[in-house]
Amino acid sequence: MRIYIFKSDANVGLRAFASDAAGSSLPERFGPWHAIGVVAPASAPPYNLSRDRIEKAVGTHGFQLWRVKPKIAKPG
Repeated sequence: MRIYIFKSDANVGLRAFASDAAGSSLPERFGPWHAIGVVAPASAPPYNLSRDRIEKAVGTHGFQLWRVKPKIAKPG
């Protein structure tokens, strides 16, 4: 399965995986959504996330949401 990665404009740090490039199954309340990447069928998802869990969620719900932790600025 090719997995598309999306970024929410409404919620900083919120990302989603979906199975279609348009993100048609993503929740509207967090939109608009923008495609920011794709994970090829033989590739590992970012941040060591489980491909099996992503594919299961996408198959069941049409998407999987996840958060990116904010970067903490290092002093001086």
